[in-house]
Amino acid sequence: MLIAEDLLLLMYDDETGKPITGSPGLDYALAGAVLIELTLQHKLDITGQNSGEKPGRLKVLDGAPTGDPILDERLSYVVDKPGKKPKDQIGKLSKHLRDQLLVRLAERGVLEAEEGKVLGLFPVTRWPAKDARHESEIRAKLHSVLAQGLAPDERTGALIALMSALNVVPKVVTDAVDKRALKQRAKEIADSDWAAEAVKKAVAEMQAAVTAAIVVSATAGASASS
Repeated sequence: MLIAEDLLLLMYDDETGKPITGSPGLDYALAGAVLIELTLQHKLDITGQNSGEKPGRLKVLDGAPTGDPILDERLSYVVDKPGKKPKDQIGKLSKHLRDQLLVRLAERGVLEAEEGKVLGLFPVTRWPAKDARHESEIRAKLHSVLAQGLAPDERTGALIALMSALNVVPKVVTDAVDKRALKQRAKEIADSDWAAEAVKKAVAEMQAAVTAAIVVSATAGASASS
């Protein structure tokens, strides 16, 4: 499973098949998860302050295909447009990504595609859980880190950082008594040294991009309603 697939499973209610958070934040977080995955695979890096290059830019380390079509589509895009800031690319990288992930998870038998209509008129697809075993394992890892204080591995740490940016941690770890402390723990993990420097840089950039997307979306919504 990709980090993006793990995140998507957590962001959809197992019973209703509806997302627990809105767009574009979720879509940007999924794209961020893909970039983190490519960083973990040493395909991409984020340039640093003393690298001799403009800092905070996507840098291609290895443009060869990974063998995963979803990753390779995004890697190819970055290869064709190197040297860009992640926040300036993440919107393009998120295009069609959620649908691709949902369809693939359904094909694997993890989710189920249920067709329906809203108000009896507008077609909609819900994605309830069909086989929740993998998701249960992810939730157990999250609980051990967020509620029991264990140190995260890189993939779990990345998930927590992305969930923290989306402000959905209490919606995922629902048995915590003190939700404020839970959110603080997630933020501490996101800011701590749980991963290699390249991965930490990628996670920090993805958090910033997701947060910016949510702020822009909220501002646009407020302007439209005024």
